[in-house]
Amino acid sequence: MSNKTLAICVVTVMTLMATVARGRGGRVLQSFDEFEYTAMACREHSASITEFGGVGDGQTLNTKAFQSAVEHLSQYSDNGGAQLYVPAGKWLTGSFSLTSHFTLFLHRDAVLLAAQDINEFPVLKALPSYGRGRDAAGGRFASLIFGTNLTDVVVTGNNGTIDGQGSFWWQSFHKGKLKYTRPYLIEFMFSDSIQISNLTLLDSPSWNIHPVYSSNIIVKGITIIAPVTSPNTDGINPDSCTNTRIEDCYIVSGDDCVAVKSGWDEYGIAFGMPPSQLGIRRLTCISPYSAAIALGSEMSGGIQDVRAEDITAFHTESGVRIKTAVGRGGFVKDIYVKGMNLHTMKWIFWMTGNYKAHADSHYDPHALPVISGINYRDVVAENVSMAGRLEGISGDPFTEICISNATISMAAKHKKAMWMCSDVQGITTGVEPQPCDLLTGQGSEKINGCDFPTDVLAIDTVELKSCSYRTN
Repeated sequence: MSNKTLAICVVTVMTLMATVARGRGGRVLQSFDEFEYTAMACREHSASITEFGGVGDGQTLNTKAFQSAVEHLSQYSDNGGAQLYVPAGKWLTGSFSLTSHFTLFLHRDAVLLAAQDINEFPVLKALPSYGRGRDAAGGRFASLIFGTNLTDVVVTGNNGTIDGQGSFWWQSFHKGKLKYTRPYLIEFMFSDSIQISNLTLLDSPSWNIHPVYSSNIIVKGITIIAPVTSPNTDGINPDSCTNTRIEDCYIVSGDDCVAVKSGWDEYGIAFGMPPSQLGIRRLTCISPYSAAIALGSEMSGGIQDVRAEDITAFHTESGVRIKTAVGRGGFVKDIYVKGMNLHTMKWIFWMTGNYKAHADSHYDPHALPVISGINYRDVVAENVSMAGRLEGISGDPFTEICISNATISMAAKHKKAMWMCSDVQGITTGVEPQPCDLLTGQGSEKINGCDFPTDVLAIDTVELKSCSYRTN
């Protein structure tokens, strides 16, 4: 028997088996009904959203179905945990909250569609470290996928999609019609052991992924896409979080691809929860009007021990940007970046102490930020308009800046001044074009290049397990 004949026979037998199964009222187990994935924890119990009345036609509203499914599966939180499967289809839904010891898994052809009815997004109080909403003085709409005070939560898939249908929100924002801050796609508050992985996020109303006041977080294998002109569509914003790992992500957005934050002015100072032990690696970014990685501008609780490596950016305004101002207080220190590969950039290195937006008029004008211990090494960039724009604060200079082994090829029509520096102090070695005088201080301990830690973050020791799902 030829290979072609054998293949035809196999297909025919499989077709007949499927027909018989359907004729008997049986259910054919197709390939997407059984799969494996990697996660921080596996689950003993499983269910599909269809078991709770979910309809994936792109028109039926499934908010109640998702919430009912989560509530039902929460009974297994202390008994092996549970996973909710979202099969192929378009699943229209408003905001819903998850539970502990829980996995939400999206099939590769599953699309969660964010409802375009603001009534499907409950209004929450402003975050305590911000004191107000970012879009408006009031509170904020709940994120599409939300959770607070949770432990051990996984949101993953085999590249399933979450579509925020953001144009509805962007238009309302531009017209000044929103009383509250736009929802994010995924947000977890006061939570521990969170994994968000292997998904595509489209057109978020505002920020895409926002872990806040949380710890032990993995964001891995995420693709984020939004129009580059869309307002505030930051990619991943770790906010007052510790022990976080962001890796293997591709982001096209209208704002910073990764933005590290810790609260706004007097509210962030009072809350006092700095993000630390953050690793960012193998990030690819496109954002013509913002940064690949931003520190701030809401950094009043402080930012410390950020390690970024293997960063690639195309047509992005800046590589790494530090944003702060008088009244912010807080600090940004112990920042380490190595291995940036940058193409068509406005600035490579950008720091500003003049980011004046404030939460309200009650900020302390004497609250000066401390910016120190900023290390960049092993940078290659081409088609650059200006190598660096480093602007500290008069009487409050940014100190201990180190740049080493940086080769920057300027654009044909680059700025006449390739470096612009004020109120900064630092050292450089092996940097072309020649940096400004304020960055030519000598430091023998840096002769072999700027620092990058050799110890391992605790989150990097977490190994993902091989988990599976099978329909009953």
